[in-house]
Amino acid sequence: MTLTITSQAFQQNGEIPPQHTCQGADVSPPLAWSGVPANAKSLALIVDDPDAPDPAAPKMTWVHWVLYNIPPTATGPPEGAAAGSLPGGTLEGTNDFRRAAYGGPCPPVGHHRYFHKLYALDTVLPDLKGPSKAALERAMQGHVLAHAELIGTYHKR
Repeated sequence: MTLTITSQAFQQNGEIPPQHTCQGADVSPPLAWSGVPANAKSLALIVDDPDAPDPAAPKMTWVHWVLYNIPPTATGPPEGAAAGSLPGGTLEGTNDFRRAAYGGPCPPVGHHRYFHKLYALDTVLPDLKGPSKAALERAMQGHVLAHAELIGTYHKR
């Protein structure tokens, strides 16, 4: 079975609804996954935008959400997931809004892509104390069993 990630809120390469952006309630979309390898010990989720600040001339990848040590039995966070509603043991990293929480799409210009990247790991990571995406990726190195990706798009109106 292949690791997959989906959302009831948008299709692959589809438009992310405004309620999941800075122009709405700015709540995380519901996510669901399946096909977690039997030997996975934890999952990690990174949501980022490689088109920042302008898709015509991207200069950076803006990080919107960092989660790790998600139990492998979890099937995905519900809409509006926050620290209290995440599966037990899940830890949050720091996004580029400088907070440990979901920060929705809020592009200054253009049509951006948002990558929801799920990783199945062969280990439970130590508490990395609010890691950045880069710090989490370093900690995951050599531990990724499988990877899945869901891309959503958004254009601020």
